This record gives sequence, C-alpha cells and structure tokens, in this order.
Amino acid sequence: ALGGGVGGLFTPCDAMAAEVAEAGAAVGEKLWRMPMEAAYMEQLDSDIADMKNTGTRMGGAITAALFLQEYVGGMQWAHLDIAGPVWDDKLGGATGFGAASLAAWVLANSKTTTE
Repeated sequence: ALGGGVGGLFTPCDAMAAEVAEAGAAVGEKLWRMPMEAAYMEQLDSDIADMKNTGTRMGGAITAALFLQEYVGGMQWAHLDIAGPVWDDKLGGATGFGAASLAAWVLANSKTTTE
C-alpha cells in the first residue's frame, strides 16, 4: 500500500514512533506511522485456537501488528512493515530496507561505557 520507498511503522507508543521515524530519516529510510485499528482484531478470532496468526487479506499489516501486540506484555515495541521497499526489481534483489533504521534506533538508545 505504501509502495517501494516507504515502510509502515506500527506501535502504540507515540514516543517510540517518533524515535524510530527519526532514526529512519537519519539513514534515508522513510517510515510512515500506520493505524492500530482495534476493530481488525476480530479477524484473528478462531474457533479452535486462542487466535489465528493472520487475518483476512484486507488490513494484513494491521492485523500482523495487532497479533504481535498480544505477546509483548507491557514493553514498548514497534513493527516495521517492509513488504514494499524490501525488494527492488530494478536492482534484482533485496534492499535491506529497515536494517539501517533499526540499527540507528538501537545506537541512539544504547548506553555506551568507556573504560
């Protein structure tokens, strides 16, 4: 839905959304915050299990984020939907999109010590 140059960013935390988007911008990876539409959770209802691990075809990235949210407890978290920008047919391969954003976020949030 976002095309080949923008990744989707899902998180319920405004501060984390800002941090991850800023990290992406710093390394030239565009991230767009996407909605966490609670009503889509019903797509994960199951008659035989606690829940399904995938919803219907519509809103798949949202249901993926809602699925992950069920398992993180009280921790802050983010989900990057990189389906569009992860592959470049013109270059003939994977782009690695998202890796630099996450590395930049980790570095920005890590504590360094010197001895």
